[in-house]
Amino acid sequence: MKLGVNIDHVATLRQARGTDYPSPLEAAALCEQAGADGLTIHLREDRRHIQDADLYALRKAVAVPLNLEMANHPEIVGIALDARPDEVCLVPERREELTTEGGLDAAGQFDALRPSIDRLKAAGIVVSLFIEPSIRQIDAAKALGAPVVELHTGKYCNVSGPDQIAERQRLAEAARHGHDIGLQINAGHGLNYDNLAGFLAAVPHLDTLNIGHSIVARAVMVGLSQAVREMKRMLAP
Repeated sequence: MKLGVNIDHVATLRQARGTDYPSPLEAAALCEQAGADGLTIHLREDRRHIQDADLYALRKAVAVPLNLEMANHPEIVGIALDARPDEVCLVPERREELTTEGGLDAAGQFDALRPSIDRLKAAGIVVSLFIEPSIRQIDAAKALGAPVVELHTGKYCNVSGPDQIAERQRLAEAARHGHDIGLQINAGHGLNYDNLAGFLAAVPHLDTLNIGHSIVARAVMVGLSQAVREMKRMLAP
């Protein structure tokens, strides 16, 4: 199983003081050296952490695949088409949210998403949709021509007991269905060193986990390279 490290919160720390450090570029290099299989950044409309210059610099510098999380917004789609990351993951976005709060409504926004997906695919960019673990949403992603879905694990990470067991089952059923219809299954949001083992034991057919906040938080204590290595060990078969 592959690990995509989200380095948004390296940029969050930089933007908090308006300095030029810590550098997402340096963080990316450390993640690569520690065994990250890919890197993820989210270029938000409000530019609260990752900036346009970060995207272009990372695109030139990193050797592992670069995944750009982005809203289906004309400006951001245009930037993606210019920068050409290896993959884009379309996500919902609200300015007032602290972080992405739920999955993209691929079924409800089908007509709005289709032109952007087609343009991105035509540019040779792999398109992923960040969706709730719902059969309806997975079927919509397939109909839209997205070869990859990223299942939103936020609810699983925020509940406990019977609710967590039920959400784990929902994720497992969604992963099986997506796999059966030929989609690559990724997952992410809220996964950390404590809740990951139970998730991995229950959810099949996972290709890549995109994890960021918990790795950057752990890095404060042990360093970024060690934090990435620890997470990689958890994903080892």
